[in-house]
Amino acid sequence: MLGSTSWSYKMPASGSVKPIAPVTIGGTDIVFAQGVRAGNWLFFTGHEATDFETGLAAPVIGQPGLPLHGLTRYRREGDVLMERLTRLVESEGSDLRHAVRLDQYYPTWRAVDPYHHARRARFGKGGIPPSTSVVMKELLVKDAGIDVSMLAVMPGGDRTPRRADPKDVPVPPWSGFAPCMISGDYVFVAGQMANEDDKMAAVHPKASRPRQAMWGGTDIRLQTEFLITDRLEPAMRVGGSSLANAVKAQVYLGNIEDLPDFLDVWNAYFAKTPCALTIVPTSSFGLADGIIEINLFGVRDDGRTKKQIIEVDLPQAMRFGPAAVKAGDLLCLSGLVAADGKGPIAHVGDAGGLGHLGVGAQRQMRYLLDAAAKVCEAAGTTLANVVRAQHFHTNLADVYAAQRVWHERLPGVPIPFGAVGTPGPMPVPGTTILLDLWAYAP
Repeated sequence: MLGSTSWSYKMPASGSVKPIAPVTIGGTDIVFAQGVRAGNWLFFTGHEATDFETGLAAPVIGQPGLPLHGLTRYRREGDVLMERLTRLVESEGSDLRHAVRLDQYYPTWRAVDPYHHARRARFGKGGIPPSTSVVMKELLVKDAGIDVSMLAVMPGGDRTPRRADPKDVPVPPWSGFAPCMISGDYVFVAGQMANEDDKMAAVHPKASRPRQAMWGGTDIRLQTEFLITDRLEPAMRVGGSSLANAVKAQVYLGNIEDLPDFLDVWNAYFAKTPCALTIVPTSSFGLADGIIEINLFGVRDDGRTKKQIIEVDLPQAMRFGPAAVKAGDLLCLSGLVAADGKGPIAHVGDAGGLGHLGVGAQRQMRYLLDAAAKVCEAAGTTLANVVRAQHFHTNLADVYAAQRVWHERLPGVPIPFGAVGTPGPMPVPGTTILLDLWAYAP
């Protein structure tokens, strides 16, 4: 049984998406799509080790009277998640060998190593796809230590994932993920940090400001440039791609006040050939002195699939990249916040007195989904074809109100959402929700 509550859903027409194992979250009217199949793509977003009814699943909690018996608590949590993802992907006729990307969020670094043991046990040596792992403020399920999303492909054709290892892009042995993976015309690059080597002992000297040199460079500028030139570019190159063919970047920033300097460096490389860009406030990283982590998704330079920039008349203040970039049948939107040329949209701040009723969250989500629908329409698709909806909240109490807006727009449609609590402020202070979407656009 993939979910604790079944959901009746009519199979969509050809060319649209199919929810996998939809489940109604206990005590609510929110319907979560545990996965989505779209053509030959499989998306599994926002998984935490819950029973969907009360909170954490029983195997994670264990026997209260025997807390030290068996595997550690976070290892049990990792095993529950890996088992669930295995069953979900196999239910569609694929398997973990066809996974091409993993994204993980943790509220504590203590969950990471036990989870890595669970992940290696399932994927095997050398089989872990490109991965991004960062520490966030809070997860959706109380006491959860791990949030996982996975992207996979269906077997067949030229889609079989192939690992690529650039010579000078180190991977910590305890993580063991592929720095780059190729599937057909698509290239996936793992989250990169400015570590010197695979031991994660220090920031690389090229990305470091001498400790005694007070104005010997700016840390965020040094680390950003190093990541672009010495990590992302080599990883894209070994996959047969280039920075010019980047489709989507997720950037995790430890200090959101570093955003202007980050963008100044980033745009020196991407202004002429931009990719969709999402910038997420983050608590901490696997590298203690790391202040930024970036992952990339792109297409091969010599492939038939070409990148297409989708520009729509949206306020520039609500995004930091083009409205979206389309590559084949995938549409990647830039991260969106509810802002216009003056800052947060009107009436968000003055809804504070009704915060417990979700008024501010609903106003933001309606604005965000209006914008997202406009982008989808410009690319020839609709909100109903969203396959991955990541929500970053400064206050997780807003999640229910935000998801109600989805169901308001798409009645009866299960939503493939994840929701993670981030440190504040958002890239536009005063906004509280950052929405990051992928959609199917055949």
